[in-house]
Amino acid sequence: MTQPISGSPAQPPGADAATPTTGNQPLSTQQRTVLERLIVRLMALTSQQNAEVWSGVKHDLGLKNDEPLLSRHFPAAEQSLNLRLSGAQKNLEGRQILSQLNGLLSQGNNRQAVSDFIRQQYGQTALSQLTPAQLKSVLELLQSNQMAIPQPQQRPGTGRPLLPAEHNTLNQLVIRLAAATGESSKLIWQSMLEISGVKTGQLIPASHFTQLVNWLQARQTLSAHKTPTPQLIQTVLKQPLDAGECSALYDYAMQRWQATPQTPLTQAQVQDLLNQVFFRRVERSQDTLDIRNIQPIYNPQVPITARMKALSARPGLVLTALIAIAIVLWIIF
Repeated sequence: MTQPISGSPAQPPGADAATPTTGNQPLSTQQRTVLERLIVRLMALTSQQNAEVWSGVKHDLGLKNDEPLLSRHFPAAEQSLNLRLSGAQKNLEGRQILSQLNGLLSQGNNRQAVSDFIRQQYGQTALSQLTPAQLKSVLELLQSNQMAIPQPQQRPGTGRPLLPAEHNTLNQLVIRLAAATGESSKLIWQSMLEISGVKTGQLIPASHFTQLVNWLQARQTLSAHKTPTPQLIQTVLKQPLDAGECSALYDYAMQRWQATPQTPLTQAQVQDLLNQVFFRRVERSQDTLDIRNIQPIYNPQVPITARMKALSARPGLVLTALIAIAIVLWIIF
């Protein structure tokens, strides 16, 4: 709605035209243009409409809605609009930074790290309570990996099978992953059974629930990246890699595909690396080593019978090992 301009009242014939009092004239065309440009910029940053902005300006000046803005009101009206525009720009910047932060909070244990940081630094418990400058500081620390990321607390494992609610949680994550990757839910469940060391038809122990949730969430996040790398895997895990896991992961990628931490990988290669991480974690939680981890690690503590039983379940792996041994013996002798 354009602010109306009150014209001069009609003068009777022969009457002298009264000279308007300075400042009581209607807004000039130049003044109106300045205010309207500020209003257009303000409307672009907010959900306010033209009439609503004019009403707010009059309220700031102590005018009623039916009172016209006069030339003497221009400086105060311009200042009011500039203050409103500055506030809208700060709010927009805060929303943009908050949106970027929310995108990072789902990665690894970033949410816990940010929560601890803002509580310690600003005495706040919610990002919405921070100023744009504080939000920007948090975002920069997180993006530059200068914020300490704590290890997530792990609840002690249990030998009981999954509860119905836990199974349902896993199933929902499987459905989401299948929709994102096009892989069948059945194959995803089969991979989860293999990671858990459980045969088809057996129940998954509840002690593996957290690890499987993390595995599914990591696969879901990685599936959205067109050029994932070994280094990216570390950033998306809810429980970040420790130094040993990180070294083993990079060594495996180098041995298998001559891939550096920054080398783009296919989704199949990413899944292979991710499986290696969780094979190790499940094995460590069980305090055993299973032949599913195909990296060249020898553990004399595992009974020979257990190794032979595991090897018999994978004849292809046995054949590969025998060929490798035969080549080594041929070279030596």
